[in-house]
Amino acid sequence: MTDTIFAVSSGRPPAAIAVIRVSGPGAMAAGTALAGTLPPVRAARVRVLRDGAGAVLDRALVIAFPGPATATGEDLVELHCHGGRAIVAAVERALAALPGCRRAEPGEFTRRALANGRIDLTEAEGLADLLEAETEAQRVAALGAAEGRISRQVAAWLDTVAILSARIEAMLDHDDEDDVVGGADEVAGIAGEAAALGRAIAMAADGPPIERLRDGLRVVIAGPPNAGKSTLLNLMSERDAAIVSPIAGTTRDRIEASVTRGGVAYILLDTAGLTETEDRIEAIGVERAAAAMAAADLLLWLGDEAPPRADAIWVHARADLPGREALPAGRDVAVRQDQPAAIGALWNLVGERASNLLPRVDALPLRVRHRALCSDAARWLQAGGDDPLLLGEHLRQARRALAAITGADTTEVMLDALFGRFCLGK
Repeated sequence: MTDTIFAVSSGRPPAAIAVIRVSGPGAMAAGTALAGTLPPVRAARVRVLRDGAGAVLDRALVIAFPGPATATGEDLVELHCHGGRAIVAAVERALAALPGCRRAEPGEFTRRALANGRIDLTEAEGLADLLEAETEAQRVAALGAAEGRISRQVAAWLDTVAILSARIEAMLDHDDEDDVVGGADEVAGIAGEAAALGRAIAMAADGPPIERLRDGLRVVIAGPPNAGKSTLLNLMSERDAAIVSPIAGTTRDRIEASVTRGGVAYILLDTAGLTETEDRIEAIGVERAAAAMAAADLLLWLGDEAPPRADAIWVHARADLPGREALPAGRDVAVRQDQPAAIGALWNLVGERASNLLPRVDALPLRVRHRALCSDAARWLQAGGDDPLLLGEHLRQARRALAAITGADTTEVMLDALFGRFCLGK
């Protein structure tokens, strides 16, 4: 039998109000045990909460939600208590003392919603991202997934594949009947429609994954020693994140600074100066700098020699020093410590480049997992063939890949990893 679970679903105490959710087969009994009588369904009423010995715990608003039309798909009771730590702890002790009632694990409320069909896997993933969103772009993308944008599109694709599969099955099962159209032309038509759908799915999956919004774009600042890399990191992050010194080799390892600009998250990385050295420690720093450059989403190159990557932003640093005032040919932008506008111009250029690396606002908020499954489905749909048996198998494989997006065959390991990101009250 499924346990009845409880947890605080509002902010961590102390707070003005603490909402304690109770979900499961014993939720109504638990609410009755504490409140005496439950109010009418979905109506908030004040009740005196008491423990098993009859001691008063709090005066709280109580709301009862009978399943399955609830957030979890189960009977659910909410206790809106005063938000002091002692009050919350006392109510939780009273709930834990009831038979079959226990504290929820992280994400267990949402996991039950998934198991009971109230949401699908893409909506659960979107909710996890929404809870962690720190920028406007992250919020918008996560909200779209949490509200079922991906689910609706996948359902439409699956409907089309199902119709194509039904036509193939009709050909195979009733090819000797006059009212079922068959033959090579019908097979070719179905294959053509499947291929067209495959191209549409591939196009939807052909873009940056939504993880880039969550993880942030990695902007690597690189160049030779004493090129002004650490100074630029501090200017762009608006804090003293790196030590600045005229001594070559001051920065020997990568230094990171997280920045949000224009609703987009960035991770700025200062690196060791690229030089030949016999110092083993400095050589390790140079190797790490080279690796960071190769993995960078955006490279800010501060050297006077041409950048090592064609897509690098070539920065003319230290333009406030004598003899460096003019912007040399080939450079993208000049920066100097005494002109904040110059740093703003660099950020504008970074923002323009970043727009090509991030998901579009109107694009489906697909994760790496979703994109891989979409690509798999598109490959099967575009496989073609003039054998109806083979075409039917291709369509079946495409259905399987698309269904996996919404969690039809999700493993427990994957679910554990996902819901482990949630707080107790979710």
